[in-house]
Amino acid sequence: MDKRADNEFQERLNALATVYAKGLPEKISEIEILWHRLLDSWDRQTLQDLHRNVHNLAGNGKIFGFSELSHEARILEQILKQLLQQEILTDQIPSEQIDRQVSELKRIFAESEAKPSVNLGQLATSNPNAPASNLVFVVNHDSEIAEELALQIRYYGYEVAIFDQLDQFQTAIQQSPDAVVLMEIEFPEDEMGGIHAVKAVQRTLMQSVRVIFVSARDNVEYRLEAVRAGGVAYFVKPFNPVELIEQLDFITASQVQDAFRILIVDDNQAVLSYHSALLEQAGMMVKNVSNPMDLMAELKNFNPDLILMDLHLPQCSGLELAKVIRQLDGFVSTPIIYLATEDDLNARAESLNLREEDFLLKPAASKRLISTITMRVMRARSLHALMVHDSLTGMLNHTAIKEELVREVVRANRLNTPLSYALIDIDYFNKINERYGYAAGDRVIKSLSRLLKQRLRGTDVIGRYGGEEFAVIMNDTDAASAAKVIDEIRTVFSRVLHVGNDEEFSTSFSCGIADVTNFQSVPSLTEAAEKALFQAKQRGRNKVIINAAYE
Repeated sequence: MDKRADNEFQERLNALATVYAKGLPEKISEIEILWHRLLDSWDRQTLQDLHRNVHNLAGNGKIFGFSELSHEARILEQILKQLLQQEILTDQIPSEQIDRQVSELKRIFAESEAKPSVNLGQLATSNPNAPASNLVFVVNHDSEIAEELALQIRYYGYEVAIFDQLDQFQTAIQQSPDAVVLMEIEFPEDEMGGIHAVKAVQRTLMQSVRVIFVSARDNVEYRLEAVRAGGVAYFVKPFNPVELIEQLDFITASQVQDAFRILIVDDNQAVLSYHSALLEQAGMMVKNVSNPMDLMAELKNFNPDLILMDLHLPQCSGLELAKVIRQLDGFVSTPIIYLATEDDLNARAESLNLREEDFLLKPAASKRLISTITMRVMRARSLHALMVHDSLTGMLNHTAIKEELVREVVRANRLNTPLSYALIDIDYFNKINERYGYAAGDRVIKSLSRLLKQRLRGTDVIGRYGGEEFAVIMNDTDAASAAKVIDEIRTVFSRVLHVGNDEEFSTSFSCGIADVTNFQSVPSLTEAAEKALFQAKQRGRNKVIINAAYE
């Protein structure tokens, strides 16, 4: 962030801290009232309410500059927690001890001269949704091997910088921390030199460097050290370059994505605002829920990538609420992170029966909070992507594109808007594989997929229909307009040079198009596009044909 943004963010956080401080007398008074009510008439519900209020004070006070108050509240919380976990008689209640702790809370706040504030220096302000880097650092002491690998990577549109000295890499990464690093582990002077160099870099940078490690060794020791250094992938030599490119595509694609949608559930408004400020500053979209009874409506409206939830809520616990969430269609695997003020082993054990849960101790360090959320959301998105996307191109797979076609055709017919469907097939693809190798064939497929993504609109839906065949759904577009756009892409693609077996070559594609004006149903639309594609091949290939015959 620039200095002005820093100042504005700091002012926003300090304003939240001031609001929190103004509400502290009421919070402490509520704790005292609940305690006196318990002394008059022992009641488990009142004990639960008292524990929740103290829990909030213990977890949230430190966030806003009241560390001593938070510490004493934590002691009281542990006493109350023990009472909740045990069946006790009223004469066994440690009344004097609880009285002392309540009095201590009142004294500390009354004598507090600390100005409420939040230290921006401790906050992680990096944005996980920042523009992606297309830069790859190849680090290998053997410059000839590095050059050969760099050549393969450049075929796919990446910018590559090569380093044969670790100190050169360490200097360069300081200036380009968004670069993806392809790091050889073994160096002549140190058999784990690559890992040690990356660990040193990770300690100096605010954001984690994305690293793919390469090694001749395939054992747990090396893999563990690679993970500890922040490695996101590990390749054992010799490896298929295409698989490496797939990993690079996955990493860089993960950098360009919709903002993370985070739903926060907490009954404390000040803490809701605090966490919202942190996550919004990191580029995330945030929705707050202070009343757990309102959760279902917000879930369906907001469709969050992740739920950040206090473990202790009014009317229910976070664990109970999670069980409700897991019974809702579409939220069975949505990641949930609980915020707790203690390492609650019982709660952790219970959560093992749920899915995708995690715990962070309150107050969670902002950098850890953001990095944990980022990791969990990216993991969830990648798992979903594996289900609906083709691994080579990253496009929708055959099943997913067919499902999209059904939805879009229904929509177009309902709204009476145009829609065109194009089937694209790379010409003589089998001959490319036979002459230039399957790796070259994969590069051709990826080249066309990139060209389609670049030249088509964001509203167009693209999928890999199978093998060398692609499908494109063009909303609000008639057949003639669709053909014009696809033909321009065909012309460009026919001029692209590819490399295989040390030879340069070019290729082309054929395309068949049909639209809902002439073919209103999905089966008829699909069949019409297939027939048009067949005609394009029959007429010599490298053509775009429209099927305008009425059904």
